[in-house]
Amino acid sequence: MARPRKPLLSRVRIVETASALVDAEGLDAVSTRRLAAELGVSGPSLYNHFRNKDEILDAVADSVSAQVDLSMFDESDPRDWRAALHDWAVSYRAALSAHPHIVPVLAQGPGRRPAGLRVADAVFGAMVRAGWPPAQATYIGALMRYFVTGSALGSFARGFVDDETAYDPADYPHLGQAHLLAERRQKVDEGAFETGLRALIDGLALQYAPPAQGVR
Repeated sequence: MARPRKPLLSRVRIVETASALVDAEGLDAVSTRRLAAELGVSGPSLYNHFRNKDEILDAVADSVSAQVDLSMFDESDPRDWRAALHDWAVSYRAALSAHPHIVPVLAQGPGRRPAGLRVADAVFGAMVRAGWPPAQATYIGALMRYFVTGSALGSFARGFVDDETAYDPADYPHLGQAHLLAERRQKVDEGAFETGLRALIDGLALQYAPPAQGVR
């Protein structure tokens, strides 16, 4: 009876396995030895697809960038630049929040990653089409990356313990309800993100000076 064949090793399998490790255990869990063991192959076989661990983590990061919705930046999409920027940021944060351990790699910028570059290209192109000067469009892309990746790096609400005695009113007179934040983490963090996002876009709108031809 023929022995069952192992699935062929591929970049996709390596990235999927590395991504699962990062999600479950963090960046330090990824090594070529550990990946080879998880995949049931010899360590050197990984080098047929990636030169080193950094390249693998780059590919994992890019697979997360590929999950970000960019449809709102299509020229045929009816949303104006404000709504497009808002909806993209929400999708961007959702992708990062689903894979928080890879955020430090993503925060370094797209480098040569294809999906990351497509994100940057879409945002920049949409802002320029909307009438923003190229320099300002670059600043907006950078600003949004700082804001979204920062929000996904950690939870404000989780930074407080659920022990009421930790916040003595004699020392912290305004933190009497701080012990309740941890159990309301999702509501607090999402509310803070939405408040900040709308404030950013409203602030940009005050600076917006569209061209005379009325490009949206």
